[in-house]
Formats: sequence, structure tokens, C-alpha cells
Amino acid sequence: MGAKMGSRLGKRLKNIFLTGLAVIIPIGLTLYILFFIIDVMDGLLKIIPDRYEPDALLGFHVPGLGIIFTVLLILITGLITKSYVGNMLVKTGEGLFGKIPIVRSIYLAIKQIFNSLFVGKSRSFRKVVLIEYPGKGLYSIGFVTGSPEQVFSRIAGGHQDYVGVFVPLALTPTTGFFVMVKQSEVVEMDMTVEEAFTLIISAGIVPPKNRANGGEQSAGGDIK
Repeated sequence: MGAKMGSRLGKRLKNIFLTGLAVIIPIGLTLYILFFIIDVMDGLLKIIPDRYEPDALLGFHVPGLGIIFTVLLILITGLITKSYVGNMLVKTGEGLFGKIPIVRSIYLAIKQIFNSLFVGKSRSFRKVVLIEYPGKGLYSIGFVTGSPEQVFSRIAGGHQDYVGVFVPLALTPTTGFFVMVKQSEVVEMDMTVEEAFTLIISAGIVPPKNRANGGEQSAGGDIK
């Protein structure tokens, strides 16, 4: 009798512990990431002369001022760039970067990616797809990065339309593989980019929400 009660108590304590762990870990990791970002942003205040730093003026440290400073810096930079003089300065700076071999490659790549994702009307990373990769019978979730109209739409002298797909790695989706797949072999998924990233980061533990129309669309959908 005592052994059964002890076993039940142990199981109950285990369930309580796991429940608490499931609550604490997401909250703890979220707060850790937020504080890390705040610390990084606050580090930008070091470009201000010591006598004019907020800590020196206020007499105490205020966490998060770096975020406000960064937002203001971005807004001011955008405002200046919109003017004729600012636009000329940006072009001059880009011209200087363009003359430095390694720096030129890094700068142009970052600028093109940013413009594609945030500034322009590109549909890169707007569609979630399923492709047969890295082998026969194995499937991976990816994001369309290029449409058939782009330069790599016809490769190896063939006449098949190809799309560029970025396949992120589980747990570390900032890294992955870029592959070119026949458009007819691409399956467009009925999920948002956010849901796909959540699925990948969790290694499949957190599935996307059920949708009314459910499932994925047919293979070879119009990826444009």
C-alpha cells in the first residue's frame, strides 16, 4: 500500500515538475534573448562621447535606451537618405565599397537580400514549399527565393522551369541549403512563413495550426 502511494506521489511530482519546466523554459529563454538584444543595443550608446552618454547625464543606468537610440538613428538615417544630398552621400559610400573586393561582395549580398525581403516587392521567402530533398523519398520544407522568370529558371541547357528554394536546418534555421528544383516537383504548402519557421525550429514538435481548407496544394503549383 505504501509502495503504491509512494509511486503515485512520485508520478504526480514528476508531472508537476515537467509542467513547471514547460512553462519556465520558454519564458526564461524568451527573456534571455530579449535581455541579450537590449544589451547589444545598449552597447551602441558607446559611440556617444562619455560626457553625453545617458548614464552620465542621468546619473544611473536605464536599460533599453539603446533600442530607442537605434530606432531614432534609423529614422534619422532614412530621413537624410530621402534628401538629395543624403542620397548622393549613400551613392558615394556605395561606390567606395564597390572598389574593395571582399567588402563589395559582402555589402552587395546583404543589400540585395534586405531589399528583396523588406523594401522591394519581391516574393522571396513569401511561399512555403515541400520538396523531395536531400534524397529519394525524403522531403524537406523550404522557402521560395526565386521565381521562374529569373536568370536561373533555365539551367543545364534544359527547357524545364526551375525555382530557387532555401531549405533551412532544424533548430538553426539561419543556415541551410540553396537548391534549384523543377517547378513541377514543388508542392506549395498551406501554411504561413511564421508557422513553417516554428515547425523547423522545434524540429517538428510544434505543428502548424489546422486550417479549414487543410493540407497542401497540388504539386507544380504556380510559383510566381
